[in-house]
Amino acid sequence: MSARRAIGIIVALVLITFHPLSSAAQQQAKVFHIGFLSSGLRSGGAFSRDEFRLAVRDAGYVESKNIIIEERFAESEVSRLPALAAELIDLKVDMIVTSGGAAAQAAKKATSTIPIVLLGAGDPVGTGLVASMARPVGTSPGLPNSPLI
Repeated sequence: MSARRAIGIIVALVLITFHPLSSAAQQQAKVFHIGFLSSGLRSGGAFSRDEFRLAVRDAGYVESKNIIIEERFAESEVSRLPALAAELIDLKVDMIVTSGGAAAQAAKKATSTIPIVLLGAGDPVGTGLVASMARPVGTSPGLPNSPLI
């Protein structure tokens, strides 16, 4: 399975798990808001925004129809991450996808209720993002350096 496909599946599963719908009519009406938070540059990085968008599309989501992606990039200025995470929370996103350990830390500090998907977060146990790899708790159901969350 490609990394892009795995990420798309994980995003879909997190949305379904945290936002179950009781009827098909509701499913058509719900537009999910995903926050994408990165410490890197908008123009690229280890996991590009274009790759993320393709993964979401592969999972069956269509931007502006049933999903809206709000992107925030610190442009390598890590000190900007807390404010960017707060912006995403103020937008009432359904989930935050983070690219990089610093972005994951900022998201975790900013919310205890919004699910956080970790991408390339290094050692999430060692950095305190999750309690253990076997049973991550809190809002960060993640694995390090992996498209699987």
